[in-house]
Amino acid sequence: VQLVESGGGLVQPGGSLRLSCAASGTIFSIYAMAWYRQAPGKQRELVARIISGGSTDYLDSVKGRFTISRDNAKRTGYLQMDSLKPEDTAVYYCHADLQAATGRGNYWGQGTQVTVSS
Repeated sequence: VQLVESGGGLVQPGGSLRLSCAASGTIFSIYAMAWYRQAPGKQRELVARIISGGSTDYLDSVKGRFTISRDNAKRTGYLQMDSLKPEDTAVYYCHADLQAATGRGNYWGQGTQVTVSS
């Protein structure tokens, strides 16, 4: 099983980015997908999560600006980030709790850098 992220980059304050996380491999079910981020010198934190029923949770500081979604047919999760702020600068990691051929497990992507700067 692999999770491959894309969509990071450099954006000015107030701008937008859309991150994608594509899961591949022999996957039977994805129970939840989430996005975490880690800024230099800080601990990794949960940004947003979406479970199989569609319920979502967000970090307070991103509520109203970020939107998490998923396309089950494509086994892909998304994080739409609007009104970006310099404090959103971090490496963003995709996480999935899923049922694979080898059993249920937690998987991480390699991370994608998001830099918000003028």
